Amino acid sequence: MSYKAEYIWIDGTEPTAELRSKTRILADGAELPVWGFDGSSTNQAEGHASDRVLKPVFSCPDPIRGGDNVLVLCEVLNIDGTPHETNHRAKLSEVAETFAAQESIFGIEQEYTFLTEDGRPLGFPEGGFPAPQGPYYCGVGTGKVVGREIVEKHMDACIEAGLAICGINAEVMPGQWEFQIGPVGPLEVSDHMWVARWLLHRVAEDYGVVVSLDAKPAKGDWNGAGAHTNFSTKAMREGYDAIITACEALGASQDIVMEHVTQYGTGVEERLTGKHETAPWNEYSYGVSNRGASVRIPWQVEVDKKGYIEDRRPNANVDPYVVTRLLVNTCCSALEKAGQV
Repeated sequence: MSYKAEYIWIDGTEPTAELRSKTRILADGAELPVWGFDGSSTNQAEGHASDRVLKPVFSCPDPIRGGDNVLVLCEVLNIDGTPHETNHRAKLSEVAETFAAQESIFGIEQEYTFLTEDGRPLGFPEGGFPAPQGPYYCGVGTGKVVGREIVEKHMDACIEAGLAICGINAEVMPGQWEFQIGPVGPLEVSDHMWVARWLLHRVAEDYGVVVSLDAKPAKGDWNGAGAHTNFSTKAMREGYDAIITACEALGASQDIVMEHVTQYGTGVEERLTGKHETAPWNEYSYGVSNRGASVRIPWQVEVDKKGYIEDRRPNANVDPYVVTRLLVNTCCSALEKAGQV
């Protein structure tokens, strides 16, 4: 008897990394071993020294193959056992451990766009445009929603895999959808998000539909695609002063603002224009119930005087390991300094 393990990893493609995977057949009861791959084919090595190592870090049931088969998310290592330069999970692990006592929790809202094979957003007529934005967000019915069957199958797959998916909805532009992962810790939300992305690509593959995480998949008067990142610590979940400390920390200097936004995904300048529910990419602001701010404090948080904040700047193509590391490092450092832990 044997089972199939689909080894999944993040490659070195620039400016936006892509997912790769391959299958290993293992004897029943066998543990998941480290494995190798050709890094010169994934932009992670030179041809004269191309071996790279896959180290399993998270596994879950495989809802595509079913049975005892599993999906295996891996970190990429060099052959000496050190993290490869593209391994952002290892960098997050260090920061998460440093501030573990603050009990950071995340929820990430992953927007994405379905495209036809010729690059047209699903629902856009050939050579033209659909009706303006308005009826599509959380819409229902023909002419308002496209791709629902794929979305439903993806949601079911995430649930079967045991991922922390907590919702879905149609987005503002035709062919654009969102799913949410959380609320869980920084490593867990990132691991689950990468596996959920892999499942989305895999499910859409059966329909001949392309999944795009492009920040601005349709130019012009159309919303971009983001990955709004909701964040809190124990202190923030217990008091409003910590909420304000975190918001102020994210805009404490222009260096901090740029450190974050320049690592929040490719094409951030195209999406964060100050229009379409965004703030300008190079300016920082925060406000209650303000979707035109860089960081939003939900209205209920102000009422309750505790809760979480939403960083609205990350693109759909952001690396979740990067955005969680930046938020934990910046906000938890400031909260520690203020004695709000």
